[in-house]
Amino acid sequence: MRVFLDDKRTTPPGWVRCYTPAQVIECLEQGTVTDLSLDHDLGLVNDDGREVTGYDVLLWLEETVCLGDWNYTIPEITVHSDNSSARQKMLLAIESINRRKG
Repeated sequence: MRVFLDDKRTTPPGWVRCYTPAQVIECLEQGTVTDLSLDHDLGLVNDDGREVTGYDVLLWLEETVCLGDWNYTIPEITVHSDNSSARQKMLLAIESINRRKG
């Protein structure tokens, strides 16, 4: 499965569209995601007023991998965000995830 997280862009053909990090995590938990493309800025805020972003998916995945609770192949992860500082932070998280899973 190829998963595309974004609030505005058109979903590429052959990709499953998700609008929230929670939807992406549900897909990841199935163990069938081969490719993951993430936007950062999603226009979402949680109940305590914190912005919810595509980076939250990476934080969840990194923690899951570090705890040894990830039993699948890490999907090929790309970032398609226009937010340059957030993009860099996300790319560093992806490197960490790939390094930890080794």
